[in-house]
Amino acid sequence: MVPVAVGTGVAIGEGGAIWWRALLALFVALALQIGVNYANDYSDGVKGTDRDRVGPLRLVGSGLATPSQVLTAALACFGAAAVAGLVLVIATRAWWLLAVGLLCILAAWFYTGGSRPYGYRALGEISVFVFFGLVAVAGTTYVQLERLPWTAVVAAIPVGLLACAMLVVNNLRDIVTDGPSGKRTLAVVLGDGRTRLLYAGAIVLPFVVALALVLVRPWAALTLLALPLAVSPVKTTREGAVGPALIATLQQTGRLQLVFGALLALGLAL
Repeated sequence: MVPVAVGTGVAIGEGGAIWWRALLALFVALALQIGVNYANDYSDGVKGTDRDRVGPLRLVGSGLATPSQVLTAALACFGAAAVAGLVLVIATRAWWLLAVGLLCILAAWFYTGGSRPYGYRALGEISVFVFFGLVAVAGTTYVQLERLPWTAVVAAIPVGLLACAMLVVNNLRDIVTDGPSGKRTLAVVLGDGRTRLLYAGAIVLPFVVALALVLVRPWAALTLLALPLAVSPVKTTREGAVGPALIATLQQTGRLQLVFGALLALGLAL
């Protein structure tokens, strides 16, 4: 929801918001997000990497659903996203967006799917920054304005970083089980200490970028109101919380992402 809100905030600020296109972009984003979670559940489940999971139960790993059921759910979500995205392509006549949509679905599947999933090779954070940040924010703005102002690209940076923070703390929580199961996330590669520093950076840098935006969009300063929400999760990770104790930090990171995104969207719209 956050990248679509921020991209729409840019469109409003530029005087060209088209609400039905914004809502379709939101549907695409949510369908892809749900689809990638089902796809990850399926792929991790059949590979056995969820057997000793620290976080919430997965469907396949826990036996609550069969692999075929979860795979069907993933494909249904990807299909729904593709249909909604096709409507936006037809409306904008930007046929190159078909390639972007296909790339999004392929990235969602091969994160943990296939014989060489890139999520197992420390590339997850890069993918999240690109797709949850740059592609989602800039894409939402483009389908409404049919052009891409530079503010959309800059605004995508803090959005992508906060999405990365979600993945970083998630992988920090699972670092003990991911390594032995062969899942080489960035957290496994960097190690515990440097992963905690990476998390802090992904939380702090969005505020720095927002302050830079203030020079041309003064209301972007509203994002500073979200700063108190950053204190607790950063403090918890710096103090060495591990395993289930990081689930609350994951929730706090999501809350920060939502509030920061809403304030940034409002600031860009104003």
